[in-house]
Amino acid sequence: METTLIDPPGRQGPGTVGGPVVGAIELALTRRSGGVLPGEYQAAGLGSGTELSQLRPYVEGDDVRHLDAAATARTGEAHVRLHVPERSLTTWVVLDISPSMAFGTADRLKSDVAEGAVRVVSRLSVRRGGRVSLLRCGAHPTSTTLLPPAGGRPALGAIDRALSEGVAADGAPDREDLETALGRLHRIARRPGLVAVVSDFRDPSAWARPLSVLSRRHRIVAIDVSDPREHELPDAGLVMMIDPNSGQTVEVDTSSPRVRDAFAAAETERRDQVHAALRRVQARHIDLSTDSEWLRDLGRGLR
Repeated sequence: METTLIDPPGRQGPGTVGGPVVGAIELALTRRSGGVLPGEYQAAGLGSGTELSQLRPYVEGDDVRHLDAAATARTGEAHVRLHVPERSLTTWVVLDISPSMAFGTADRLKSDVAEGAVRVVSRLSVRRGGRVSLLRCGAHPTSTTLLPPAGGRPALGAIDRALSEGVAADGAPDREDLETALGRLHRIARRPGLVAVVSDFRDPSAWARPLSVLSRRHRIVAIDVSDPREHELPDAGLVMMIDPNSGQTVEVDTSSPRVRDAFAAAETERRDQVHAALRRVQARHIDLSTDSEWLRDLGRGLR
C-alpha cells in the first residue's frame, strides 16, 4: 500500500534562509567536510588544481597558461606544470519525513526546521562546484525519493520540489525506516563525502549500525530536530495522545507529577542513547528546536 505524503497542518516553513549567518555556516561546513584548504579531495587524471603532478617539456596543444617560467628559464626549453585536479565534494542529505516530523508546539513544526536545514546544507554544498543528493526516509518506499548527486540550480530546484511534498501521514504502514535508508545509502555512496542526516531520531530501528559503517568512508553530521513538548509534559489534565508513527492512542493524566516525571526520565534516557550512538560514530551532533533560532544554532553546531 502506498503512503500518501501530506502537507502537515500548521506548516509555517523554515523562515528566512540567508544573510551573514549562512556565510559563516558555509565556512564551517567547508571545514567540516573537506578541510580548511582546497585540494584535499582528488580526482583521477590531470587538470587544474593546487597539487603539482608533473613538470614536463611543452608540446603543441598544451595550454600556454600552464607554462612554468622558472623551469623554462633554467632549461632554456619551454616547460608546463600539470596539476592533480580537485574533486568536488558530494554531500548526501538523508531527510526523515516520518509522521513524527509533523509535530510542533512552538514557532514551527519539526518538519519546517528540517526543511530549512536541508535547504541551507544543499545550497552551501553546491556553491564551490560540489554536488548534493537527497534521500528521504520514513514513508512508503514509493515516496522515499532518491535524488542522484547533481550541482547547480537544477539540483536545488529538484530538492525544493521534494521538500514541498510534505511528510508521511499519521499511522502510515510499510514505511522505510532510517536503518534501511542508511544501508541503501552505503551501497550507493562509494566515494568519500559528507553525509548529513536530518531527523528527530525517534525511529526505533537499529540505525546506529549502518551509520557506523557509513562513518568509515564519510564524515557524518547529525541534525537532531526536536520540540519542547517532547522533553516534558505540561500539567494539562487528562489528555488523549496519539503516536503519529504507529497511530496508537493512549489516555494520559498529565496532572500527575509521577506521570510527568516518568515521561521526562524516559525522554532523557532516549536522548542519552541517541547522543551515545552518535558519539560512537564520531558524528557532529547538532540539536535544533522548534522554539529557537534554528539557523544560528545550525551555525554554532557546525563550528
